[in-house]
Amino acid sequence: MDSNRAQEIIDSFAMINVKYHGIPVYIQGINEDSETATVFPLDEMDHEQQVDLEGLFEDGP
Repeated sequence: MDSNRAQEIIDSFAMINVKYHGIPVYIQGINEDSETATVFPLDEMDHEQQVDLEGLFEDGP
């Protein structure tokens, strides 16, 4: 996923389904310098982590 789309998802009022290597996640923020995002799995909301943007994909239409 590119950083512009990730920021659009963060700014959206709608819940947009995103997965990181098949795991549903919530994107909290992005770091364009390192091309990473701060996310947490939806089933472990206290497990915040930095992941590469390339591993993020929208799930669904």
